[in-house]
Amino acid sequence: MSDATKTPLLDRVQSPSDLKRMSDAELSRLADELRAETIAAVSKTGGHLGAGLGVVELTVALHAVFDAPRDKIIWDVSHQSYPHKILTGRRHRMNTLRQKDGLSGFTKRSESPYDPFGAAHSSTSISAALGFAVARDLGGACETGHGDAIAVIGDGAMSAGMAFEAMNNAGHLKKRLIVILNDNEMSIAPPVGALSSYLSKLYAEAPFQELKAAAKGAVSLLPGPFQEGAKRARDMLKGLAIGGTLFEELGFSYVGPIDGHDMDQLLPILRTVKERATGPILIHALTTKGKGYGPAEGARDGGHATAKFNVVTGEQQKAKPNAPSYTSVFGDALVRHAGEDDRICAVTAAMPDGTGLKKLEARYPSRCFDVGIAEQHAVTFSAALAAGGMRPFCAIYSTFLQRGYDQVVHDVAIQRLPVRFAIDRAGLVGADGATHAGSYDIAFLSNLPGFTVMAAADEAELVHMVATAAAHDEGPIAFRYPRGEGVGIELPERGEVLEIGKGRIITEGQGVAILSYGTRLAEVRRAAEALRARGITPTIADARFAKPLDRDLVLDLAARHEALITIEEGAVGGFGSHVAQLLANEGVFDAGLKFRAMVLPDIFIDQASPEDMYRVAGLGAEDIEAMALRLLDVAKISDKRA
Repeated sequence: MSDATKTPLLDRVQSPSDLKRMSDAELSRLADELRAETIAAVSKTGGHLGAGLGVVELTVALHAVFDAPRDKIIWDVSHQSYPHKILTGRRHRMNTLRQKDGLSGFTKRSESPYDPFGAAHSSTSISAALGFAVARDLGGACETGHGDAIAVIGDGAMSAGMAFEAMNNAGHLKKRLIVILNDNEMSIAPPVGALSSYLSKLYAEAPFQELKAAAKGAVSLLPGPFQEGAKRARDMLKGLAIGGTLFEELGFSYVGPIDGHDMDQLLPILRTVKERATGPILIHALTTKGKGYGPAEGARDGGHATAKFNVVTGEQQKAKPNAPSYTSVFGDALVRHAGEDDRICAVTAAMPDGTGLKKLEARYPSRCFDVGIAEQHAVTFSAALAAGGMRPFCAIYSTFLQRGYDQVVHDVAIQRLPVRFAIDRAGLVGADGATHAGSYDIAFLSNLPGFTVMAAADEAELVHMVATAAAHDEGPIAFRYPRGEGVGIELPERGEVLEIGKGRIITEGQGVAILSYGTRLAEVRRAAEALRARGITPTIADARFAKPLDRDLVLDLAARHEALITIEEGAVGGFGSHVAQLLANEGVFDAGLKFRAMVLPDIFIDQASPEDMYRVAGLGAEDIEAMALRLLDVAKISDKRA
């Protein structure tokens, strides 16, 4: 917090109960202070800024009206939860946000009783809120007690199928449940103008069964000159009315749209809902992402994710990259292939920037599809594109591909359709923590019949794998690569189509062989240097493929070495498990081979830098060196590298 910024009201808040002693005017001023505090905090740590700034007033109003933690406030995705964290006793720890041993960038049950349900993926909040509402009515035991269940969900998250599945069930069960649609995409003026304010006051003053009648009669109560304008505004709102009708058909009472930044609307409506709601109700609040901070409001993504930044200028303190990012390398390679083959197209689920597809969209817009937060649809859509004769690349983060796994199995693998899966953010990703780690795709794809599964060891290998996938029509194929910049090697002018299921020897040695899958190869090289200083020269190999395995390479390494180590940036059940099964089936262990698979440990690793996370995982160069020494029964001599 800047010394120049005064926060007298916020300084009085130790817990949300303190808000109940403030007047409405003070709550409005508190929102201003909370916005300034959020900006100052994120400027020092980096993080998701725009989403939180868009719900500052809503956060204050919710905590002023409801009784958390007895009332369960559930933030969908929860990247907008920083203001909530500040008001719920975590203000003094905001300087640790998204850092090792610090506050999570998302809600987390183990962090605070005010976080009743953890989230970092979208569209789960309504299901969770309904679960709390049913548990309440069934007499479930909860340490903080049971009150209202409130889901705050964004318009993007509301577009996902899971949100509507939950609403359909909630409407059927008719439980008292409050859903707040935080709509930060719509920019139509009338909903946040005088007419909307007038209708909102009627909503707050009338019993719910009279809301529709009050709204219909509102136009006739306006002065004559305003009635024609009001009629036009009502026509402009037809789309919203249809939305309201849809929610009502699902069994929800619909209130809105209201100005989500106007405390004079938020407070009376929330108070009325708290007092009178009997069944499920949806409140439609219009907000602005990045509200109140010019650089965020003006950013293309509304200040979605920022590095540390200068509060005055908004300039982010990003280090200059030493090499292009894997994401940009993929995007450039795909554009080149799309220019040569008009059958190539691409699909992503609300992440065109994050997956590098913006470049393809700019060059070939008719062949690039952003389907929204709908990974299941993205996969099946891609499958049908393949069945229809196209060559689709389905670009989805590893952690989000989990959401479409049934479709990967049922719609792609069983039908042997040549969908190309470009899996970004593979491995441990840093500040977003366990919820965004790409830990499981090697295991859950490698067990599917007919799948080809690759991992790039560096950015040049990624170029080759894009070319390989583009040329592969015999079934589904996937390639994975991490977040961040490459290792800085020269990129090939054109990608080489790799022989399916064949790895490569990097350096020949003896005694111990290290078979790497993915970008741990750089750490393997470092470990090899340390081993050579001890007089041990390991063989280093890059598997390239987890499936089909390079049987010849694996068995050759096993036959020529005393020990074999595999290493991968994935969980148990992946590449190392497939190697172990091959060795067991071939009777290699009977001949005395010493084998170890180095994988991510069987724990969820909290946020830290990627380097620290891999240190926790035991997958650094020192760990690889130590494993080789143990297998070779070489005593570790600490002073050799002193």
